[in-house]
Amino acid sequence: MRHTRTLAGTAALTLALALAACGDSGSDSSSGDKLAELQEKGTITVAFAGEEPYSFEEDGELTGATIALHKKVFKEMGIDEVKGVKTEWGALIPGLKAGRYDAISAGMSILPDRCKEADFGDPEIVYTTALMVPEGNPKNLKTLDDVKKSGAKLTTMSGAIESDYAKALDIKATQVKSPQDGMEAVTRGRSDVFALTGISLRTMDEKNPDAKVEVTEPFVAVVDGKEQVGAGATVFKKGDDTLREAYNKELAKITGDEKAYTDVIGEFGFTDAERPKGDLTTEQLCKGELPDAE
Repeated sequence: MRHTRTLAGTAALTLALALAACGDSGSDSSSGDKLAELQEKGTITVAFAGEEPYSFEEDGELTGATIALHKKVFKEMGIDEVKGVKTEWGALIPGLKAGRYDAISAGMSILPDRCKEADFGDPEIVYTTALMVPEGNPKNLKTLDDVKKSGAKLTTMSGAIESDYAKALDIKATQVKSPQDGMEAVTRGRSDVFALTGISLRTMDEKNPDAKVEVTEPFVAVVDGKEQVGAGATVFKKGDDTLREAYNKELAKITGDEKAYTDVIGEFGFTDAERPKGDLTTEQLCKGELPDAE
């Protein structure tokens, strides 16, 4: 949900999160040592948005790639149990700021506007965008530029970066609350195309073999001449520096090694292609520093 999740960085990609509604100033900080507190409790509570393959419930169990990653990393930090609170995508950061949970486990993209409201860990998932279209791809859509040129009816997920891409590219889009809603918009003919991260759409396609849809090859969106390369990360409340720094230290042992990475989250469809290679940093992404398209 999101989503999702790939990156933006230009002024044109201002993220409409409506965070002011939570009543926080954005300069909140936590008192005391959050890491020590959680180690003493032995439990960390994370928010998840119910999007496969990142974080979701299956047969009553909390699972997904970011959950598997968190269980591994937090255990190494001396926190044995990961509990989840299901939260709508647009309410994830406001809920974190309000103290309803300790971190966000949703593969959230690192974006400048989000960085003003919360602190992101190091990149843990690299994202590209893809399109879900009717079988046979009748409009031959491969990129968002194709969507714009063809006048195809586009659906995006509320709060996901593809909604911001559409706005920046001046493409009218209908927003839905969940990936399932997006797929249904295509299968029922209300939309010609649903844009979301490639791995999310591939997962949906695999789990819905009877749906009359297909997923295009992933691509990197280009806005204002800049490739929207991006990454997702765990989100922490501002001021929880010791927790975030300890997390990054353990995370590096996984993202720094292909086998370690795929051993932890490979079962959810993630490959070395999604593993951060160190060429994108949280600092860069928070500043919106993206490369020019060739």
